Amino acid sequence: MRSSSSPSPAANPSPVAKSGPGLAVLETALRKDLERLEYPKRSWVLPRHLRDGTPILDVLIIGGGQSGLAAAFGLMREKVTNVLVVDDSAPGLAGPWKTFARMHTLRTPKHLTGPDHNIPNLGFQSWYEAQYGEAAWQQLGLIPKELWADYLNWYRHFLGIPVRCHTRAGAISWREEDRCFAVPVQPTDGNGQPGTLFARKVVLATGIDGSGRWETPSMVARLPRELWAHTRDDIDFDALRGKRIGVLGAGASAFDNASVALERGAAEVHLFYRRKTLPTVNAYRWAEFVGFLKHHADLPDADRWRFIRRILEMGQLPPHDTYHRAKAFPGFHLHGESPWRDVRAEGSTAIVTTPHGTYSFDKLIVGSGTVTDLSLRPELANVVGEISLWKDRYTPPPAEAHEDLARHPYLGPSFEFQEKVPGRAPYLGSLFNYTFGCLLSLGFGGASISGMKYSLPKLVSGITRQLYCEDKDAYFESLMSYDVKEFEP
Repeated sequence: MRSSSSPSPAANPSPVAKSGPGLAVLETALRKDLERLEYPKRSWVLPRHLRDGTPILDVLIIGGGQSGLAAAFGLMREKVTNVLVVDDSAPGLAGPWKTFARMHTLRTPKHLTGPDHNIPNLGFQSWYEAQYGEAAWQQLGLIPKELWADYLNWYRHFLGIPVRCHTRAGAISWREEDRCFAVPVQPTDGNGQPGTLFARKVVLATGIDGSGRWETPSMVARLPRELWAHTRDDIDFDALRGKRIGVLGAGASAFDNASVALERGAAEVHLFYRRKTLPTVNAYRWAEFVGFLKHHADLPDADRWRFIRRILEMGQLPPHDTYHRAKAFPGFHLHGESPWRDVRAEGSTAIVTTPHGTYSFDKLIVGSGTVTDLSLRPELANVVGEISLWKDRYTPPPAEAHEDLARHPYLGPSFEFQEKVPGRAPYLGSLFNYTFGCLLSLGFGGASISGMKYSLPKLVSGITRQLYCEDKDAYFESLMSYDVKEFEP
């Protein structure tokens, strides 16, 4: 098992990438790339203001992780420059990579592209090779998560993406009189004052849980809070030294947290899951081909449903290195066919009952994933009743029923929400859900690196299409008055 502190840049580079001459050379080349590709150069989106003169953003992006940053740059390349990204994290800490992600590396193959928008010098490989060399890239297995975070931070600053950190967005509402959304924002660091942002288009880029929340079974949630944590939480693993830990779930994050607990000195970790055996086939690797990544959204509803249902049915397995990281410890124990039937507290101990016995633990860690439910999202509190869900549009055969999929939003071709009742909330088409909740409608998009290559152009094109079509009369007037002469006859 490789230590996360290994000094070898080829295997696991330093978590803080150093800016050196190689990176300066790359940035010079990248500036030339961007200049050569900058056509058309002219700004074109017509400015908008409230009736009191307050400026209206063309696009507000909620979420400053990989999806939000890449969406912002895609719009900026198309000369939609009145854009702002807001994120509730501190600078450099957007997304999970330096907070609750406890794996050593990304799960996805290192050669995947997406945030680069098909600009080779903007890709992670170019950024990595500029600092560590081509030989190091060839030896690299998977991308260390800290370096991915550092790459995204460099991406943000080099491209000049406007991000307002320490800013949490509240419930979005539509202002018909100004044809824009009003989004209340609240500082998360104790500085500044609450306010309201106004935007013609809003993109939700709020991650894996962006269409619901991280799920905790009610039987666990009712325990005293000191007895349990979710894999999403800030866990004091050093306090678990010598303790017995129970983990619920068989996905990668459950194994990651089990491993960290053992690495920090936990005496035993018992991991419980419902299936008879762990999944060993990764459906996400099957999906990495142009047909699915680019055209899942083009399938009829019945086909979209059966494909995604099958992927979920196959299950999320722990990657090979994640599995063996935990299995290397003699104190690690797996319990198949062992759902938690009851959980109760006895003093400072959690008692877990499964079909195969009762166990006592000093701490429980829940890794049961997310639930899709738009009503749980504070940003959507004012509009959720108008949003069309899959259960409003499609009824699967009884044998293919799936409660969570039925709650997924039924999105348009550019990730836009659609109305539950036609004509009652047309403004929903200007609100884009670039989160993992797009899975059923559009496949791998928001919160999925593997889907970015094809999902980002759809999102960006959908927004620019609306911005142009909504102001078509003004553009026609501009054409009618255009009189720049090329020459004098």
